[in-house]
Amino acid sequence: MNLPTWITISRLLGLPFLFYFLNNPTPSYRWISVIIFVVAAGTDWLDGYLARKLNQVTELGKFLDPLVDKLLVLGPLLNLIDLGEVPPWGVFLILSRELAIAGWRVNPNLTGKASIQGANWWGKLKTVSQIIAIALLMAPLPSTWTIPSLIVFWLSVMLTLISGVIYLVP
Repeated sequence: MNLPTWITISRLLGLPFLFYFLNNPTPSYRWISVIIFVVAAGTDWLDGYLARKLNQVTELGKFLDPLVDKLLVLGPLLNLIDLGEVPPWGVFLILSRELAIAGWRVNPNLTGKASIQGANWWGKLKTVSQIIAIALLMAPLPSTWTIPSLIVFWLSVMLTLISGVIYLVP
């Protein structure tokens, strides 16, 4: 357990608060949810940066970081289904890809590698697109933002599927 790993774990601490505020969807609570989500998502960059800079990249960190990322993305998406903000089948596509790749990454028999693989460029792009989409969909924006927010959501679904295919093809 090093500093980057503790930062990864600390992202989990924001999730109960995010869920509480998102389940009471007043405009001010939704903004609080957005802030919690964006701060938690920002720590994803911070823990990776520190792990590389401090030479503290560990197998535990490579396992926990994507797991926590998935919880940070899928939890709010499930809440957004409940609020009627996103279609369930779009979230199902994201969930399916995330579970398939998570299982693939940690199984050395499938990857042919002894250690857990890190995310590639497409995986990082997918994560950023998901974070932007979720933040837009959680925010209590005027109705003129509904279509642009859904476009960003569907773009993130496409990038999620593309990144999954690119991960599995080699």
